[in-house]
Amino acid sequence: MNKGLSLRMGQTHVQRYLQPLLQTIEAGKIDPSFVITHRLPLDEAPRGYQTFRDKEDGCIKVVLTP
Repeated sequence: MNKGLSLRMGQTHVQRYLQPLLQTIEAGKIDPSFVITHRLPLDEAPRGYQTFRDKEDGCIKVVLTP
């Protein structure tokens, strides 16, 4: 069955934007830490992946620390 769907994709220009973005963060103009919703020790990584996968507890980004 043809539904007439079109998909278009492209890659981001990471190398173009990475350096200016890092400079903006280092200058304190923006704070990306709001994205981190969970911090867990490394030995709890499986639970962190499950929480992210299932979008439990409003999980957006898990940071694992050694």
